[in-house]
Amino acid sequence: MFAAVEIPPEIGADLFRRQQGIERARWRPVDALHITLRFVGEIPEHAAADLDAELSQITAPPLELVLEGAGSFGERRDARAVWAGVADNPALRSLAAKCETAARRAGLKPEKRPYRPHVTLAYVKRTGPAEVGRWVADNNLLQSPPFRVTWFGLWSSTPHPQGSRYDLQREYPLQ
Repeated sequence: MFAAVEIPPEIGADLFRRQQGIERARWRPVDALHITLRFVGEIPEHAAADLDAELSQITAPPLELVLEGAGSFGERRDARAVWAGVADNPALRSLAAKCETAARRAGLKPEKRPYRPHVTLAYVKRTGPAEVGRWVADNNLLQSPPFRVTWFGLWSSTPHPQGSRYDLQREYPLQ
């Protein structure tokens, strides 16, 4: 499971046009594009219910976000994913921190990695570093128009041969 902000279809359409140029990349479908607020992982149903109860208590105003830049996770031959970045946004960081607090209140272990908002566009296991580097360089000036976020959600993830399928379990309004 994970809490996230969904990418609007018009922003996703621009990202979709960039999904080329890396052989063997597993590009994510537009309807799976999101900005994770808090990764949860596999948890039992009662923990998911506790997390849902805590997330529903979050209060935050709507956000305006901009996607900016591109990059990859992993070094050289160990590249794992390519992504579109998110312009620094204190309100988004605050919302992510509130999701972290909610997860801890629900009894989940703290997230140890620093929060780095991004949109994963593809998984690139066993891809040459030159290909990944070229894709990042070609897309590094990416900048979306601003888009308004009025809710975030809790998704479940189910593995499939073509990549995980995400199902929205609950929406939480920002107001």
